[in-house]
Amino acid sequence: MPKLLEIYKCEKCGNIVEMVHGGPGALVCCGEPMKLYKENTTDAAQEKHVPVIEKLKDGETKSTIASIVTHGIGGTTKVANRFKVTIGSVAHPMVDEHYIEWIELVADGKAYRQFLKPGDAPEAIFCVDAESITAREYCNVHGLWKKEGE
Repeated sequence: MPKLLEIYKCEKCGNIVEMVHGGPGALVCCGEPMKLYKENTTDAAQEKHVPVIEKLKDGETKSTIASIVTHGIGGTTKVANRFKVTIGSVAHPMVDEHYIEWIELVADGKAYRQFLKPGDAPEAIFCVDAESITAREYCNVHGLWKKEGE
């Protein structure tokens, strides 16, 4: 039974889906069951894949952030935390045949995703207010990886 936020891939055509609502049925694509991807958490490959999560201090950023202010209930305003997710302790390749397709931050049960393409830096900055975070990334060659926030 598929569960919330699980990642599935069709081994025939390459379609990838993330569960937004689990149900009793099996996921099928191209007439075959889709493969459930389990998150890897330990690097064994030469290229590093485990996401590195860094909480940025006020004023720290290496990319443009339109707004770091979020509006809470009752009109209160608070500044969101900024988390930088970098893929690997050594920069991951970002070439056509081997790259990070996306980086996702799951923050207090909400999913935020940044899509990447070859040539991009293997990193993303997320502005969220959360107590619990997990970063996940998908490498087109080595699959799904994750790191729990500390």
